[in-house]
Amino acid sequence: MYPVPDQTGRTVVVTGANSGTGREAAKRLTAAGAHVILAVRNPEKGAEALVEVLGTRPDARAEVRVVDLADLASVRAFAAGLCRDLDRLDTLVNNAGVMVPPRRHETADGHELQWGTNFLGHLALTNLLLPLLLAAPAPRVATMSSGAANLGRIEFDDLDWERRRYDPRAAYAQSKLADVHLARHLAHLAETRGWALLSNAAHPGFTQTNLQTAGPSLGLEQRVARPVGWPLPNMEAPEGTGSILFAATDPAALPGAYYGPRYLIRGEPHRAGLTRRMRDDATAARLWSVAADTTSTVPPAR
Repeated sequence: MYPVPDQTGRTVVVTGANSGTGREAAKRLTAAGAHVILAVRNPEKGAEALVEVLGTRPDARAEVRVVDLADLASVRAFAAGLCRDLDRLDTLVNNAGVMVPPRRHETADGHELQWGTNFLGHLALTNLLLPLLLAAPAPRVATMSSGAANLGRIEFDDLDWERRRYDPRAAYAQSKLADVHLARHLAHLAETRGWALLSNAAHPGFTQTNLQTAGPSLGLEQRVARPVGWPLPNMEAPEGTGSILFAATDPAALPGAYYGPRYLIRGEPHRAGLTRRMRDDATAARLWSVAADTTSTVPPAR
């Protein structure tokens, strides 16, 4: 497992921290000394995860706060609470996600569920928390993408899949490619505006989490018979979380870089290659502008 460097004195937000890679990241960051805020949609599941997180060390510091990334009003309320209660935020881990629901669903704001949750919700949260992040001496934003991003296309004429026949896997791939653009364009903004912030992205390879099981049933009690992609070689959450932890904490992690398992679907954290679409800076800038207008959130001008 990736050994997380000392995080003493740092305050970290992890979205989707009640299960899977988010829960594992929260545990490891807390164990490394960080004050971790578990950002979860379901407070009961968050409370259950918190018990495990607090058990990582006798002086563990962690708390649960509720946010629904599929509801921009909830994102705003969550961010407002943090801005009220914290003087700075050191790290934001954009980890939460929805994967391949069986049919098209919409967020509270009328967006396709995967697009609205995986990308728009995280972009809005990032923009709203940037003032807190920029108040920290060495802030970081690490955004979780997916190997599916390699197959993604940004369809500006139909980002919410309202005109085309709905393809949940293609919609997921689009949202995860957008997450890479989020991370890389934020790194570009940091460089051009002189911010100390480090933004990058990661993917977990093929890691067994509830994305593969709850995703196709939309988190209902009904579960698919076997995870999507089974029986490919895979990792459990402790190993699969290594890439996002590397991106969020390692001194060698670079701005705008992309990290994943060395052998694509499994292995220790390693710098991953960027596809041609991931390197399309013009698309990233256009996407950020569209998403900022859609969510009515903008980064600080300074």
